[in-house]
Amino acid sequence: MRILPIFFLALLFLVPAFSQEKAKEAKAEKHPTNAFPTVDIPSFEETRPDPGFVDLFNGKDLGGWIDVNTSPETWSVNEEGLLVCTGHPIGVMRSDRMYENFILIIEWRHMEAGGNSGIFLWSDARPEGNRLPMGMEVQMLELEWPFIHAQNGVPRPLAYVHGELFGAGGMKAIPANPRGTRSKSVEHRCLPKGQWNRYVVVAVDGTVKLSVNGKFVNSIREAQYRKGYLCLESEGALIHFRKIRIMELPGGMADEESTVKPVK
Repeated sequence: MRILPIFFLALLFLVPAFSQEKAKEAKAEKHPTNAFPTVDIPSFEETRPDPGFVDLFNGKDLGGWIDVNTSPETWSVNEEGLLVCTGHPIGVMRSDRMYENFILIIEWRHMEAGGNSGIFLWSDARPEGNRLPMGMEVQMLELEWPFIHAQNGVPRPLAYVHGELFGAGGMKAIPANPRGTRSKSVEHRCLPKGQWNRYVVVAVDGTVKLSVNGKFVNSIREAQYRKGYLCLESEGALIHFRKIRIMELPGGMADEESTVKPVK
């Protein structure tokens, strides 16, 4: 008579197990594994370089940069290891290759009152009528610029000189802090001629965020182009650059349409 209790006890374990197995089979039939798209995930070795800053200016020569439409005298390296731009003629020099997503650090100081310069991101490096290319410009103006270029005795907006962001040469984008199509900084943090300013630029998938001297104060998004050249601008006044460094980030949403054409 002890056989029956053992038999029923076995059923208690076998029936749930059988039911669970059937449930798994039914679920597999309802959601076959091959119904989901597969994505090839590259190994970390294949997605190098690992994030880390590298110098874009070595303090010795103009290696890594290509003059576009200035002159051999426009750009040089002085005895202090600074990159010097005379500002003449108006034009740019470009990086020797394109960049997509990155963090860029650059320090600059104007040496003349009202000096004008900047750096272009995601640029096509093809100057047009005003001798400047298409790209996302990160403005670098000396603090006297709005007063020197006053209109009818009225100074130009101070927003000009504290790190404006805008699409130059026809590039479209949406400003976070609009001044027309430009995005103005929410705080005035740039320093005048003879003093160093430090920009940290974060550029990812068409969005640019700008830190001026230690604080993020400006942003622009949905840039028309998201992969292109970096261009340093010569625009009429003496300016110094140093500590130009970049950290490349993993690629993102840039496609053929949002990538500039390579310069040959």
